[in-house]
Amino acid sequence: MIRPIPRGTVPETAMVMAAGLGKRMRPLTATRPKPLVEVAGKALIDHVFDRLQRAGIARAVVNVHYLADTLQAHVTDRYPDIEVVISDERRRLMETGGGLVQARTLLGDAPVLVVNSDNLWIDGPVDAIRLLASRWDDATMDALLLMVPLARAHNHGGPGDFHLAADGRITGRRKPGRVAPFAFTGIQILHPRVIADWPEGPFSTNLFWDRAIAAGRAFGQVHQGLWFDVGTPAAIPRTEAILAGG
Repeated sequence: MIRPIPRGTVPETAMVMAAGLGKRMRPLTATRPKPLVEVAGKALIDHVFDRLQRAGIARAVVNVHYLADTLQAHVTDRYPDIEVVISDERRRLMETGGGLVQARTLLGDAPVLVVNSDNLWIDGPVDAIRLLASRWDDATMDALLLMVPLARAHNHGGPGDFHLAADGRITGRRKPGRVAPFAFTGIQILHPRVIADWPEGPFSTNLFWDRAIAAGRAFGQVHQGLWFDVGTPAAIPRTEAILAGG
């Protein structure tokens, strides 16, 4: 039976997307997976787990592929307050949507926090994860994405990802080559019911988002703090400089 969560309740389980190849982060990823690249003296995935612990997440599913043994050894038994479960993609990298499918039996049937391991955020006046949880409405939502205005998307060189309506619903960029005002932070709450009717092999979460958008069940929440896209070596000193400056 699918179990809803009351508004304001932080999801019990998170999925940490950590299986990517980290090609844009070379040469730093020649000998280590991208989630273990350090920013401000700490591995990217440790920044994520700090936020999960602070929000009270009890369980984290981590998918692994590139240099999987190294990453698995790093996260196993490292976080005493969080049960870490590995979703093994060693044989085949499944991308974000395929990664959700492969981990589906590990995620349970309640809404799940899904976090990319290659972004770094600083909470605003309210913890970002708890802010998402406070907005979640099980009756009307299948996806709730944390977004940041493009002007505040540090190190992010893309054209933006979504438009945000007054009622909180999101739509994608309206035409190729156009700019959308909000960038996705890599942090979201998803209901497992969206993980359905998937194609064979690797694919993007965009498939599930598009369905939720078409049904009017995809929403956005604007992040109130700082957010950094840490996708290249050059982004690291820029991020550290802003963090050092307070």
